[in-house]
Amino acid sequence: MNNRQAMLEAQKFFPGGVNSPVRAFNSVDCEPPFIDKGVGSHVFDIEGHDYIDYVGSWGPLILGHADKDVVEAVCKAAEGGMSFGAPTQSETELARLVQKAFVNMEKMRFVSSGSEATMSAIRLARGYTDRPLIVKCEGAYHGHADSLLVSAGSGVATLGIPGCPGIPADIAKNTLTIPFNDSQALEQCFKAHKDKIACFILEPVCGNMGVVKPEDGYLERIREICDANNALLIFDEVMTGFRGCFGGVSKISGVTPDLTCLGKIVGGGMPMAVYGGYEKIMKSIAPDGPVYQAGTLSGNPVAVAAGIATLKKISQSEFYKKLLDKSEHLEKELGLITEKHGIAAVTNRYGSMMTLFFTDQKVNCYKDAAAADGKKFVTWFKGMLNEGIYLAPSPFESAFVSSVHSDKDISKTLEAADKILAQIR
Repeated sequence: MNNRQAMLEAQKFFPGGVNSPVRAFNSVDCEPPFIDKGVGSHVFDIEGHDYIDYVGSWGPLILGHADKDVVEAVCKAAEGGMSFGAPTQSETELARLVQKAFVNMEKMRFVSSGSEATMSAIRLARGYTDRPLIVKCEGAYHGHADSLLVSAGSGVATLGIPGCPGIPADIAKNTLTIPFNDSQALEQCFKAHKDKIACFILEPVCGNMGVVKPEDGYLERIREICDANNALLIFDEVMTGFRGCFGGVSKISGVTPDLTCLGKIVGGGMPMAVYGGYEKIMKSIAPDGPVYQAGTLSGNPVAVAAGIATLKKISQSEFYKKLLDKSEHLEKELGLITEKHGIAAVTNRYGSMMTLFFTDQKVNCYKDAAAADGKKFVTWFKGMLNEGIYLAPSPFESAFVSSVHSDKDISKTLEAADKILAQIR
């Protein structure tokens, strides 16, 4: 069976033939390869094509595919039982590793997805403050919970969905949106809705409108504004957690949120996520407090084992130097290639994640990202795929470098980029 036949068969069972919208490749005018296996920095489709993979399961595979130690840990855990719906000591072991990286997470709760983590953190913020409203950034994607799909990025932006049917207006009105990197807009929100805002949730470095970094002083200022208004600050580090250091943007910036949401890397590629923060806030979660949140598969022993194995490996002292050196090299050389061909483009990078925007303007918010040339992106994406380079099929996503991307992988990627960017010119 080839990729085309596989898609036709899948469309008999799944909307669009996929189980998550962007996988359908609709926005890049082609059909997706059906992946057969992943090995290290490469994936192979059912037709036998070999791709250098910069999607990495949308971020979690910082060690690449089928890392030996992670696979061994998963198999060992599975042999002892797939799920118990009961506490295990391995959950505590993983929590210690998480807390070592995120010291402000005095208490935490394991869940099964990033969407579940952000949804639960929002509920906790509302319950803790007894306030109804939340603030998020335009074009920011925090998962598909009703309150967070208002002006969402990532797949919602990719597919051009202006709003999401199924979310009642009475729910949507409780979410306020402001531009990223605009602290004055946050101040105005608090002035207009005094004592009604429970929290401000944001990716401290955006990854779901493409990679967009905070301007100097922005994170410090929003921390001050939230404190002045007795509202919680929530960092969604589902994507950025562990991508720049053994910790998150909070560790690098020195700005500490009240609550943090983690996912992806924390589960080593398995369904696993975390939310947590200061004990005084987290003690509002049941059974210690009145804010209810539960999950049969929360703290699943197989996912926990993958997380432990991953965090142990990436906490080693030399891990990030090597990872960030190769990421910086890729960013720098891409910039030189775009200059060589006279292409208006900027590459935004945080740690080992980056996005190439086809624009001659700085990209500091969703409006800037949306103004980039989408047609050039489609040509770029399809050309790179044909050259064996697997990128995310959306201009609002990130490319992820793993520790197992080799010098040969990077060189081949840059050779392909040179060829395709020459055609775009």
